[in-house]
Amino acid sequence: MTRKTVRIAMNGVTGRMGYRQHLVRSILALREQGGLDLGDGTVLWPEPILLGRREHALREIAGRHGLEHVSTDLDAVLADPSVDLYFDSQVTSAREEALAKAIAAGKHVYTEKPTATGLDGALGLARLARDKGVKHGVVQDKIFLPGLLKLKRLIDGGFFGRILSVRGEFGYWVFEGDWQPAQRPSWNYRAQDGGGIVVDMFPHWEYVLHELFGRVTSVQALATTHIPQRWDEQGKPYDATADDAAYGIFELEGGAIAQINSSWAVRVHRDELVEFQVDGTEGSAVAGLRSCRVQHRSATPKPVWNPDIPATEVFRDQWQEVPDNTDFDNGFKAQWELFLKHVYADAPYHWDLLAGARGVQLAELGLRSSAEGRRIDVPEIAL
Repeated sequence: MTRKTVRIAMNGVTGRMGYRQHLVRSILALREQGGLDLGDGTVLWPEPILLGRREHALREIAGRHGLEHVSTDLDAVLADPSVDLYFDSQVTSAREEALAKAIAAGKHVYTEKPTATGLDGALGLARLARDKGVKHGVVQDKIFLPGLLKLKRLIDGGFFGRILSVRGEFGYWVFEGDWQPAQRPSWNYRAQDGGGIVVDMFPHWEYVLHELFGRVTSVQALATTHIPQRWDEQGKPYDATADDAAYGIFELEGGAIAQINSSWAVRVHRDELVEFQVDGTEGSAVAGLRSCRVQHRSATPKPVWNPDIPATEVFRDQWQEVPDNTDFDNGFKAQWELFLKHVYADAPYHWDLLAGARGVQLAELGLRSSAEGRRIDVPEIAL
């Protein structure tokens, strides 16, 4: 085996997602397993360079994990010819400029979403990457989760017959910050800093719907700010100017209808923080992050509406659990492996900056739908 070291500039690893899922659960996990086997006698060895604004925080993380390289100078790192790849999990408002610099420097890029604050910017990045000839990918982690992989198995196997509808529920109560510290950064609730649940979650719903059920052809959304005041990391009150809940209806190519509620102001009465119920002519399923349960047409009970007597059925017990049948790896790590194989072994990969632009488009049109109070068509986009 030949070991090939690849230097990856990782910008934004002091954030929760960048640190836990991308650095620890993905890149460091690849190192712990001895690298990534490309199948041709080559093993990739990822060498992260931790990038960010707070040098002391970067050095603390580096020391914790035995890493050598940290920097607060993005331009200097991008000018280094030994750096192969740039990864971005910064705040949304800083991402577009950094990605554009990395692409202009000839680096392959892999990034969290949304890729930009508007569709024009997102398409501009995709065109720039095409013209520079670099490879590019966008994190679309939810389709790599066990629950949705099981759901895709059912779809591919024809379990549902004709799919009629998709119902999604996502969210949890994010503490306001006065009684208890908020479990999300305060910028998420300031529109001027790129916050808002539509901008955050509609890109997720775009690729989940697109990959599993069909392209979104129209959107009708209502976005609102349920909690108008919150407290920041220093305990100071601030006005929440970004939407913290959104209620969307999406028409899909092929005729299915999706309804997805997203909220940071809802208390969880579900088995998982996100669940999708899919109903079809031949069967139904409820999928979360890890589990998936089904009810086939042949085993569907006959409920009778009678409000005068207590329910005698435990409806959840009438569903069958879909078995794992395989060992599921961390979804973020699984996608990192696919992207690295795309860059260094030319493996196929379609979750690119154009796919990321579709997510930005849906968020932009969702906000417009909410502002104008009407359904809006979602046109196909291309470079």
